[in-house]
Amino acid sequence: MEITQEKVNDIAVISLSGRLNVTTTAELEQVFTKLLEEKQTKVLVECRELEYISSAGLRVLLTAAKQFKKISGEIALAGLSQNVKQVFEISGFTSIFPIYTTRDEAVKSM
Repeated sequence: MEITQEKVNDIAVISLSGRLNVTTTAELEQVFTKLLEEKQTKVLVECRELEYISSAGLRVLLTAAKQFKKISGEIALAGLSQNVKQVFEISGFTSIFPIYTTRDEAVKSM
């Protein structure tokens, strides 16, 4: 999996590409930890190129969401493919995260 980061206004944008599973979650955890240390309160996870997410990937996102909530922050998701979106719907995670169709839509709403 490949992770890229950038800043758009006051939003940290994390773009994921590839597969988020048990072998790749540690890298994403490190990114979230660094953002928490920097007191970043707005995080957008761009999933346009995310091909697959496992339960381990969902767990990392859920844990991060809880940690950001403690500092009055939020994590939003954008650009979910049909397969990834289906995983979020089945797991009930669509009620935990704001999910936007496009990155631009997410940035405007955040």
